[in-house]
Parts: sequence; structure tokens; C-alpha cells
Amino acid sequence: MNQSKIIITSLSPGENESWDSYVKKHPDGTFFHLSGWQKVIQQAFGHSTKYLKAELNGKITGLLPLGQIKSKIFGNSLISNPFCVYGGAIADNEQIKMLLESAAEAEAIKLSVDYLELRNNYYSGHDWKVKDLYVTFRKEIDQDPEKNMKAIPRKQRAMVRKGINAGLESVIQEDIDVFYKIYSTSVRNHGTPVFSKKYFALLKEVFGNECEIRVVRKGSKNISTVMSFYFRDEVLPYYGGGLLDARKYKAFDFMYWDVMQSACQKGVRIFDYGRSKKGTGSYSFKKNWGFEPTPLPYTYRLINIHQLPEVNPLNPKYQLFIKAWKKLPLPIANAIGPLLSQSLG
Repeated sequence: MNQSKIIITSLSPGENESWDSYVKKHPDGTFFHLSGWQKVIQQAFGHSTKYLKAELNGKITGLLPLGQIKSKIFGNSLISNPFCVYGGAIADNEQIKMLLESAAEAEAIKLSVDYLELRNNYYSGHDWKVKDLYVTFRKEIDQDPEKNMKAIPRKQRAMVRKGINAGLESVIQEDIDVFYKIYSTSVRNHGTPVFSKKYFALLKEVFGNECEIRVVRKGSKNISTVMSFYFRDEVLPYYGGGLLDARKYKAFDFMYWDVMQSACQKGVRIFDYGRSKKGTGSYSFKKNWGFEPTPLPYTYRLINIHQLPEVNPLNPKYQLFIKAWKKLPLPIANAIGPLLSQSLG
């Protein structure tokens, strides 16, 4: 390959179709590499983006989406890709991948950010720092719902059946308000600032049928909800939450099972339970479903700091904040939350 012909440029208006075509055909492409995230990140949060693409003789041979988050509280970072669990470079070969990463490093230095973060699901060829904090849970599912049910370990399967026996039902919901009311209450109860309603509305607007909202009801009462993303033959239940009755009726267990059995009937092959931090409740919950964790080697190039950033709820310095946030009235939490969460990419 003649390296001199490889050109690194930015995604321009009108090139989204060719970008997304490359993502969908590449074996390492993910939902979070799609160009629609650029619009979502810019319009929902006001962050600047730089979507890098490598071209050889006018043909895309690799890409790397980047977003910059500037915060007085959490610092200045360049991330691939903010608000996403995956987003590292995908390319025709390792050489092009490293060229894209080097271009991202150059951009990080130019912007004088604190650090560059590549949310890789692979180990980079660069000798940069790697954080051993996150794992992902992915599993192939069968086209037969009964086989998927039997594949769930016995104790967890019993929780799913309790939800079914409780008379829960699931509906597809287009109304963002219904989703947001449940989700915002749930994250407040966990001590986490909520994203803006505009963010979720944009996700639905930009990704259309690839973004599905499912609501679980007990009688006439909505008690849990999940926003899932569909990509190729994969489903990713991404934003989920529930009210207090959700635990009582095993609504979370029922809800994720409902996503799984519905997806397999649509021909979906991979159920992606998403990212979790080691040692957390969500980590244990997913393990209990029979999913095995796979490390996510997020890679960092430190520019203006000397230690890896620790912007996550496990950091002890955030514990008092989390406890106080849980006590906030919901209207106040929903008003202040988006101002903070937009910096928690």
C-alpha cells in the first residue's frame, strides 16, 4: 500500500451515507460509529465534534468519531465517542487504524485538552495508558425464545417467570414523555444526574426505527422502560429505568427478557447487554443472566494531566454528591441534571 495516498480528513455535509455504509459493512462497526451521533452530540449538548475518515483514492478505508467535552468541573477531553460505550477507530488494516489514532492525538494536542480517550474494544498499537474498569456483555441468542429462556441460569430464570406471572405486559411507546418520566425518576433515585429530554428526543428522531422505546405496565400503571438500539443483527438495550414497583414485580427481569424474545423473533442474533463497571450491581445482574464479561480496554493519551481521569460514580469523592442527589425533589433534579450530565460523556 502506498501510504502517501492515504488522506485523513473530516466528515463533511453530504458524506453521511458513505460513512454509514462503511460502518455497516465493517466487522468492527457498531451503532455508536454511525454518523447520526454527530448531530445528536452537537444539538443535544452543544459539544464540538471531529469525525475523522481515512481515504485511499477517494474511498473510505477507516474512520474515527471524536467529540470534545469542555467542563469547568470535569475537565477538557476529546473522546471517541462521547455518551457511547464503543467508538474506537475502525479501518481496513492496523496501519490505517494507527494513522487515525495519531490524527486524533494531533487534534487533542491542537485543542490542548487534558486527555484523549478512545473507547476501544481492542488493544491499541500505541503505547498509551489503558484503564481496566469497564467490561461489556454480549451473547449470541437463538431464534427460538424457549431455548433462550432455558439458557438463562435457573435463579435468574425464576425472576423472569415471576414477572410474567405478575401479569406484566410490554408495549412499544413512541411518546418520549412517558419514557422520560420513568427514566428520570430512576436515575435520580440512583443519585445520578439525568440527561435532557431533548437528548432522548433527538436519538429517536435521528435513528428512527433503530431506536425503540419499550414500556412495561402493571395493569394501567407504567413501571419500567428501556430505550434499545438496533444495528445489523444486534440489539442493545441501552437506557433503562424503573419506578419503585419495578423491583416488587420483577419488571426489570421481565423487561429485558421481553426485549430478548422480541428481538430473536425479528432475526436478531446478538444481544448486547452493554457496558458495566466491575464490582457494580449491573455487572452482577448481567452475569446472573449467563453473560460473560469481555474487557473494554479504553485507551488514553494524557496531554495536560499526569494521571488517568476518574470521572465515575465509584470515585469516593463523588459519594456525598450521590447521596445528596437522591434526596432532591424530581423537578429540581430534572432541571439541574442536564446541566451536569452533558459534561459526563
